[in-house]
Amino acid sequence: MKIVIINGSPREKGLTASVLHHLEKNLTEQGADVEFYDLSTLKMAQCRGCCACYTIGHCSMNDEAEMLTHAIENADGLILGTPTYASNVSGHMKLLIDRGHFVIEQLLSEKHCITVTTGENYGSKDASKILKKLVLYSGGYLVRSIVINAPFNSGISSSEEKQIEVSEQKLFRAINKHKRYPFQSLFHGIIFSFGIKPFVKKKGEKYRGVVTKWKEYGV
Repeated sequence: MKIVIINGSPREKGLTASVLHHLEKNLTEQGADVEFYDLSTLKMAQCRGCCACYTIGHCSMNDEAEMLTHAIENADGLILGTPTYASNVSGHMKLLIDRGHFVIEQLLSEKHCITVTTGENYGSKDASKILKKLVLYSGGYLVRSIVINAPFNSGISSSEEKQIEVSEQKLFRAINKHKRYPFQSLFHGIIFSFGIKPFVKKKGEKYRGVVTKWKEYGV
């Protein structure tokens, strides 16, 4: 079982990272092969909006964003974590989303995922919604969504540790049992069948790389 954990915070020892490292520790102890990435340490250029990836099936810029995309492709599960900035995800996480072409290519097809969002007020729920929609629109299964509101530079409380433990256990079991989520599948099916697929088909040869990816992912 391979699980990729991505820290979208620029702070490698902040609250978001602490939550993600707790998940990493628990999953590793259960026998999972966990890969942990701090986006702030990776060399990722900004998306140029050239749309070449839709034609050739990969980004025209071969940097560590592409490496991370391949790591996600080969994983059984994914954990995405971000702090909340202006009721949104961090700039690092947004860069990954832009470069990862998640939704159109269905990068998370049937992968089990957890989202983690930290913040100090109600804006964290808005950031959480962005990650949750990213998972569902990209074909993934949302096993758990963790939202932690705490003062800046604070630690993890005992109740939050319990929430993290429960989330990790749910993810581990879901992957082991190849659990499916009927309502999520129905929601995604509607989005894909009436939105994404017709759009891509209309583009024809310009989006041939996308169709190739769908075949690879069994979409």
